[in-house]
Amino acid sequence: MHLIRSLLLILAAVTALRAAPLLEFSDVFPANSNGIVRHRIPGAVVTPKGTVLAYCEARKNGSSDWGEIEVHLRRSTDGGKTWDAPRQIAHRAARHEGNPTKPQGGDREQTVNNPVAIVDHTTGAIEFLYCVNYARAFSMRSTDDGLTWSDPVDITATFEPFRRHYDWKVIATGPGHGLQLKSGRLVVPIWLAYGATGDHKPSAAGTIYSDDHGKSWRAGDIAFPNAGEFGDPNETMITTLADGRVMLVARNVSKANRKLVSISADGATGWSTPKFHDQLWEPICMASIVAHPSQPGTQIYSAPHTLGRDAAGKEIPAGRGKRENLSIKLSRDDGKTWSVNKTLDAGPSAYSDLAVLPDGTVLCLYEKGSDIVAARFNLDWLTGAPAAR
Repeated sequence: MHLIRSLLLILAAVTALRAAPLLEFSDVFPANSNGIVRHRIPGAVVTPKGTVLAYCEARKNGSSDWGEIEVHLRRSTDGGKTWDAPRQIAHRAARHEGNPTKPQGGDREQTVNNPVAIVDHTTGAIEFLYCVNYARAFSMRSTDDGLTWSDPVDITATFEPFRRHYDWKVIATGPGHGLQLKSGRLVVPIWLAYGATGDHKPSAAGTIYSDDHGKSWRAGDIAFPNAGEFGDPNETMITTLADGRVMLVARNVSKANRKLVSISADGATGWSTPKFHDQLWEPICMASIVAHPSQPGTQIYSAPHTLGRDAAGKEIPAGRGKRENLSIKLSRDDGKTWSVNKTLDAGPSAYSDLAVLPDGTVLCLYEKGSDIVAARFNLDWLTGAPAAR
């Protein structure tokens, strides 16, 4: 009896420990480190072995979207508590130089932008897409948990079918992460711009997909056209719903000041008419969303929870909210409503990406001021009382 009682007490203690609210932070890509002035545009995935891959744009000389930019990666084998040394993983191929925003001196710069990883749970491989100079797209693959990567393959031709809608001058994958559907299909959000060379607007967004585990990629339909009340849709996040459908949530510059949402059965075609979601404020900043396995229909969302307002506190149509107050939202009905909104970082905070660890802990890789940090939290922190900071 004593043994049974002891085991029950141990089990109760372990259960209580697991249920205790968790919120921890670690530095991942500090500014002015490793020869890089500024790290931006974070992305994160968890491999089938439980390894966290965190990646970003490593902007050598400044904060601009254009310039000498690489893609750097760090790995964590303990759930995001500690990280190995950062290293460049893209673009290791012939350079493509030219910065249209710098008439003088930009001809020798190479912008490697918008990295996106996709975990293939069928093969165990990590597919990785990125762009160069917002004009070419490439794919590569890791079959050893992100330790080494294949030579890049040019997949720019994948974007050509979009020209029947928009004569694009700029193409971009993600950023953030893509996903795999139950069918095995890999899906990656993309956006394109069709103004002057180098301009990021006007823009529209959709997806590309692969049905052969990343060997080839095809263009899906435009999910978010630049039309009517939908202004310049661009950086888009992706998640799967409980019934297997795919939901996109897009950044945009519209009078509504809200994210746009669209749903497809296959992640490529038949997108529903986009709708603004009143609870998803739009400060004109990338956000992230991920399905949580705790129960069907659970979604986690991260973004700065701000709006552009005038001196009287009234929303400014198509206003720009401050990039601060990074908040985490929780939905139990696949994003129809968001019952929880909790501040993760009240200070300057911008782009973010979410991933779920094997034990259900959520990792949020985000821009904190000029740095990129990782926050680890569980649902008990998210649903509990405000945590002491």
